[in-house]
Amino acid sequence: MELNLSPKFAQKIFEGEGGTYYSWSSSEYELLKEAKVGGGRLVLQPRGFAFPHYSDSNKIGYVLQGSGGVVGMVYPQASQEVVLKLKAGDIIPVPTRAISWWYNDGDSELLVVFLGETSKAYVPGEFTYFLVAGAQGILGGFSTEFNSRAYNLNNEEAEKLAKSQAGVLLIKLPDGQKMPQPCKNSTDKMVYNIDAASPDFHVQNAGLLTSLTEKKFPFIGEVGLSAILVKLEGNAISSPVYTADSSVQVIYVAKGSGRIQVVGINGASVLDTKLKAGHLCVVPRFFVASTIADGEGMEYLSMITATQPLFGDFTGETSVWGALSPQVIQASLNLTPEFEQVFRAKIKKSTILVPPQD
Repeated sequence: MELNLSPKFAQKIFEGEGGTYYSWSSSEYELLKEAKVGGGRLVLQPRGFAFPHYSDSNKIGYVLQGSGGVVGMVYPQASQEVVLKLKAGDIIPVPTRAISWWYNDGDSELLVVFLGETSKAYVPGEFTYFLVAGAQGILGGFSTEFNSRAYNLNNEEAEKLAKSQAGVLLIKLPDGQKMPQPCKNSTDKMVYNIDAASPDFHVQNAGLLTSLTEKKFPFIGEVGLSAILVKLEGNAISSPVYTADSSVQVIYVAKGSGRIQVVGINGASVLDTKLKAGHLCVVPRFFVASTIADGEGMEYLSMITATQPLFGDFTGETSVWGALSPQVIQASLNLTPEFEQVFRAKIKKSTILVPPQD
């Protein structure tokens, strides 16, 4: 089975005065289709407004830049929307069933990357959006008769309702137009700032690793996903790991650059390439991956298709090598007892994140 794991940049789907939306195409990156995952990136200019919509895929949004983000969500059968505040470092789960709108109330661009699973998507490996408003909204798809009777309007009112908004996907709101204000209590429950969270691992001169699971943040269970933020210092390495529960990793490089190696079936090297900011990279289930930062360092968010992912480590306290008996290691690697002891001692002192060599 040959898979092209080469990382890809997103392609521009729509651009307007209010902002831009990018997506990763499953036809260009077929591994997205195979792994049933997808990604998109939203750039909202100040006063940029993305129309209310829902999609066919569960996902998480990670705010890369901005401090004035506002998102509204409405759930089926709900009588009121929930309005949340977003800033850089925030992660917000976006369930399939939620209708959401997005607005930039700040003075600089708001950048959000979306990563999710597409097992029920119309187009495998991509998110499909259903717009509630705008020129491509559902109102315009119904006839005047249907809209007038459904909403108890006369024909003129029904025409006005369906056709007054000529914008597509996202627009820029005029100065002075008011939008709903975020609710702090709701934001605290439904948004998690992973940048500000205490890391699970912090190794001097190597970096930090912060995981986000349903145990830490119950609302992320609504989308069946989890996330890991890795910040590597210059020339540091994140040691080889694999998902032991058949989940898939989707890596988005937020800052810096580096290199990734992935080993797959029969010990084959299936990827050894450069990673740059903006790259999306998929690590298939059970494949072993390791990253190393360039001199400037590298930051990336990894989305995993499980709420409580289980990883197999080859270094650190939970290393597979450290758990195997000496005799098994000697026989498996054809090592002398003396070298096996040296190797085991090194493993016990190792960490998941490794600083550069002196």
